[in-house]
Amino acid sequence: MIPTFGEKEAEKNYQARYAAYAVLANEKKEIVLVQAPNGAFFLPGGEIEGAETKEEAIDREMLEELGYEVRLSTYLGQADEYFYSRHRDTYFYNPGYFFIAKEWKQVSAPLEENSRSTWVTPEKGIELLKRGSHKWAVKKWLINH
Repeated sequence: MIPTFGEKEAEKNYQARYAAYAVLANEKKEIVLVQAPNGAFFLPGGEIEGAETKEEAIDREMLEELGYEVRLSTYLGQADEYFYSRHRDTYFYNPGYFFIAKEWKQVSAPLEENSRSTWVTPEKGIELLKRGSHKWAVKKWLINH
């Protein structure tokens, strides 16, 4: 069964937003989080665009948000989330696909202007992350690391 977070409100029209994310850890076992302009924290990754595969979306998002190239190892799984975006004034159904990056290296500055990231302990990350599905992925990652 796919874990589901958030509450689906009756009578609301939800837009599907498929997305892929990765857990990146450094040698100190800290994970990287990306901070949105509104201050919310997320795992790096984002919406799958057009005909992209999940892996292609992660490759693109890592460059945009972090300036990193990554090699993925393990697929953690899917977790779904229902939420309302005040910024976009839209209700979203967000199936998220979560992976572990086994290698990563910085190849450029982040391609997105004002992209901010921070390295934190997994426990602090779980506390800071906005979405339940992202917290779930870090907890699942922790079981194996």
